Amino acid sequence: MSDLLARHRAVIPNWVALNYAEPIEIVSGKGNRVVDHTGKSYLDFFAGILTNMIGYDVPEVREAVERQLATGVVHTSTVYLLRGQIELAEKIARLSGIPDAKVFFTNSGTEANETALLLATYARKTDQVLAMRQSYHGRSFGAISVTSNTTWKNNSMSPLNVHFLHGADRHLPAFRGMGDAEYIEACVADLRHALATVVSRDVAALIAEPIQGVGGFTAAPDGLFKAYKEVLDEHGILLISDEVQTGWGRTGSAFFGIQNHDVTPDMMTFAKGLGNGFAVGGIVARGDLMDGLHAVGLSTFGGNPISMAAANATLDYVLDHDLQANAARTGKIIIDGLREAAQRLPIVKEVRGKGLMFAIELAEPAHAGRFMEESKKLGLLAGKGGLYGTAIRMAPPLTLTVEEAHEGLDIIVNALEVIQDEVR
Repeated sequence: MSDLLARHRAVIPNWVALNYAEPIEIVSGKGNRVVDHTGKSYLDFFAGILTNMIGYDVPEVREAVERQLATGVVHTSTVYLLRGQIELAEKIARLSGIPDAKVFFTNSGTEANETALLLATYARKTDQVLAMRQSYHGRSFGAISVTSNTTWKNNSMSPLNVHFLHGADRHLPAFRGMGDAEYIEACVADLRHALATVVSRDVAALIAEPIQGVGGFTAAPDGLFKAYKEVLDEHGILLISDEVQTGWGRTGSAFFGIQNHDVTPDMMTFAKGLGNGFAVGGIVARGDLMDGLHAVGLSTFGGNPISMAAANATLDYVLDHDLQANAARTGKIIIDGLREAAQRLPIVKEVRGKGLMFAIELAEPAHAGRFMEESKKLGLLAGKGGLYGTAIRMAPPLTLTVEEAHEGLDIIVNALEVIQDEVR
C-alpha cells in the first residue's frame, strides 16, 4: 500500500485530501459495508461523502445499468431525445413541489449550483447574491464565491457580488442562549438590515443549504428559510435550496431538506446520492426561470444514458422501499443514543442532525483526528469537517438496518470513550 500511496502523491495534487494516517483502498462493497485492500471490513457511515445512498452492489441499480450497457448506447448527448432523462425529470419535477417545474441535468453539485446562479442572475439582471455563513457550494470559481468557509476558499476573487447571512451560527456570543423563535427573529432583522445597507437595489437570490454539509451538518432552525422567503418575496429575490446532501429523504422528516422549513424554493440543486455512485447532478426550477435564458445550451455528459439508468433505479428504490421513513427510524436510534452518551463525555460539545445526517462536535480538532483513527480501527468509516475541524459528520446509506444502527452507535460511543479516557 505504501507504493500506491507514493504513486498517488507523485501524480495527484497535494490538496486532494486523504482520510487516515494510513489511507485505505476500498476494493469491494456489499450492502452497507466495504472491504479494504487488507481484507478488513467496515460499516460505512460516510457513503462516499453521502453518494452511495442505497449502499453497494444493489441489484436493481446494477441490472438497470447493465441493461443500458447491453444496448451499446453509452452516450448520445442532449441533442437527441433521451428517454431515461425525460422519465427522471418527470419524477423529480413532481417530487419537488415547485410549480411548472423543469429539470436540467449536470455532472455534479458544483455544476448544478453554477447553473442555478446563472439562472438567478440572468432573471434578476444583477450580480448580487446572498449566501449563508459557513456554507459550501462547490469548488468552481462561482461556487467558491458563495462558499463561506476559509478552509475551502482559495481566493477572494469572484464573478458575483456576495453578502453572507446568519442562520447556522448560534454558537456566536451574539446569539448564544437564544431559542429558535428569538434566533429566527434576530436573523430576519439582520437580513432586512443587510438589504437596507450593504446591497444595491436589486439582489438575484439567496442560495442556502438546509443543513450545511462541509460546515459539519450545522443547520438553521426549522422555519428560518420560510421567514427569510417572506422578506425575499417582498423584493423579488429568488430562493435556491442546495439539496446536494439533504435530498431524497435523508433527513427523515422531509424528502427535500428545505421542506422542513415549510417553504417551496424557486430552485433546488441536487447531485451525490441520486446516482448511487454514478455521476449525476442537476437543477429543478420554475419553468419560467429555466426557459428564460436566450442563448442555446446543452450538457454533453449531463443526463447521459448510463447515469440516468442508475438514477432512475436509485430513486425508484428509495420511493418503493420508503427509505425516508427508514432514515427517520434508524437515525433516531443513533442520534438519541449519542445524546445520551454525550452526557458523560465532556469531549462531546454537541450532537446534531436529522435522520441519517448527523454530527458530533468535539472539543478540539485533535479529538476529531483521533476519532477518525479509532473508529477506523473498530471497523467504521466516518467523515470529518466543520468550520474549525472539530466535527465528525456521518451519513450512512438510507438502507441502514436497525441492527446496523445499533452496531454503528456502539462503535461510535466506544471510540469516544477511548478518546475521553486519553484526555482525562
